[in-house]
Amino acid sequence: MFEELKPHIADLRKRLTISFLTIIVLFFVCFAYWEPIMAWMIEPLKAVLPPTSNIIFTKVQEPLFTALKVSFFTAFVFSLPIIFWQFWLFVAPGLYENEKKLILPFVLFATVMFVMGAAFCYYVVIPFGFKFLVNFGGQLFTALPGIGEYISFFTKLLIGFGIAFELPVITFFLAKLGLVSDKTLTGFFRYAIVIIFIVSALLTPPDVLTQLLMAGPLLLLYGFSIVIAKWVNPESKEEDDEGEDDEEEDRKKADEEFDNDEDTDDFHKIDKTQ
Repeated sequence: MFEELKPHIADLRKRLTISFLTIIVLFFVCFAYWEPIMAWMIEPLKAVLPPTSNIIFTKVQEPLFTALKVSFFTAFVFSLPIIFWQFWLFVAPGLYENEKKLILPFVLFATVMFVMGAAFCYYVVIPFGFKFLVNFGGQLFTALPGIGEYISFFTKLLIGFGIAFELPVITFFLAKLGLVSDKTLTGFFRYAIVIIFIVSALLTPPDVLTQLLMAGPLLLLYGFSIVIAKWVNPESKEEDDEGEDDEEEDRKKADEEFDNDEDTDDFHKIDKTQ
């Protein structure tokens, strides 16, 4: 069994190595521009901070480590097309020839959906969330957010929304493999609502507004995923039709056997009478 897994492990190591080297190369490029990148990241926070507040750091090494974190996060985002491409190449041997040709749509769609999720977080969720958090208790306290904690929170939100917006892509992939169907997703919808709100509560600031701003698009994406599954994997309907036809044939056979049994019983009664 281990011998059969060796080629897959070697291929996985190759794909991970290429993805990792891509991130490392882009990391050095992004580190050269970490100041404008960080300025873009802290812009939503500066927009809601009172005039008496400012962004600070409390540890000597914090600015350096924050710059490294910013560069790594940016390199990861720019490496997404290569990462998705390597992922598809890893699973491609198990796909049919016509499915292998979907590599470009998959890479493009997956990258666009991640960027859309991150953009929605940056331009919609973060301004509302940070405004609530900064103004809460503003009359009693002075806001002095630390740059390191802010960047960690910021990147967590962007990655969370980016991954959440990959739901249609994941559904397309699973439906293409025949692992899910539109009826499966429809039947799971009640549980999906609960899971979506739990994930939204974990990934967003602790206020109802930002949780709804994440849960709302996720519910819409889940509905869109059902449409995708129905389009990609329509065999489920055909199987249901075939199942209904088989049941109809079984009922007809059972009726015919019942009629034959009645005819046989009538024949025996006539024979006994004679």
